[in-house]
Amino acid sequence: MNASTPSPAQNQASTTSLYGGVTNRRVTVRDLAAAKQRGEKWSMLTAYDALTAGVFDEAGIPVLLVGDSAGNCHLGYETTVPVTMDQMVMLSAAVVRGTKRAMIVADLPFGSYQESPAQAMHNAARLMKEAGVGAVKLEGGERSARSIELLVEAGVPVMAHIGLTPQSVHALGGYPVQGRGDEAAHQLLRDAKAVQQSGAFAVVLEAVPAELAAQVTEQLAIPTVGIGGGPDTDAQVLVWTDMAGMTAGRVPKFVKQYADLRTVLGDAARAYAEDVRTGAFPAAEHSFR
Repeated sequence: MNASTPSPAQNQASTTSLYGGVTNRRVTVRDLAAAKQRGEKWSMLTAYDALTAGVFDEAGIPVLLVGDSAGNCHLGYETTVPVTMDQMVMLSAAVVRGTKRAMIVADLPFGSYQESPAQAMHNAARLMKEAGVGAVKLEGGERSARSIELLVEAGVPVMAHIGLTPQSVHALGGYPVQGRGDEAAHQLLRDAKAVQQSGAFAVVLEAVPAELAAQVTEQLAIPTVGIGGGPDTDAQVLVWTDMAGMTAGRVPKFVKQYADLRTVLGDAARAYAEDVRTGAFPAAEHSFR
């Protein structure tokens, strides 16, 4: 075997890794479970439309979340609370249509699952049947355990979400860090174990002290997805408009901005407007003869 020939171990890694592995099908819950066993960290980004989702899919992001954060990022709401099921179905279907490989996870919005496990099942089925998503996400630990259990029994993959739960913004009085202090930390651990016991395939830990998130990650067999949970979770998720610098004003402490698209788009719009004003656009090459 020469130096340029991949070894059997390298071939195995290339077909199992979430990055550069199998590309002829969607990423599945089994792939994510295997990644945890290998110690392979992975990324998740939000997406709300076919075009942006396609860019992230081509970039190799293995999981895309159609978050109810669309309420803040795209629909002009102050919180996620007003987002409706119809809006989530429409946005989720667009993301599914725009992608080929990424697992698509869709949020169950506020009011779509809290009433009963039966309500959760009805609305999760809508997202899977009408939008074509591969999994749903819902907020809450012990309080949502029965709904998670029913969904999983029915064949719906569920990603749980504990710690800071944005749909509870009014009850929390804002977006405070969760899990500080012994009692709060113990409750977060109970919530994490409850969602795992109920069958969730992964759990988001939002705005949780890094040491506590590391403890949860060590104790769970399912992947943990951090957003403000420090570096030791199995995966990380960011809202794409925060990540790419589209968000105006202050962003959360846990956000790293990898671009400044707000400035890029603003400059492009101003340059276009100036060309129109001066008559530079459209020029001969943009006109039909």
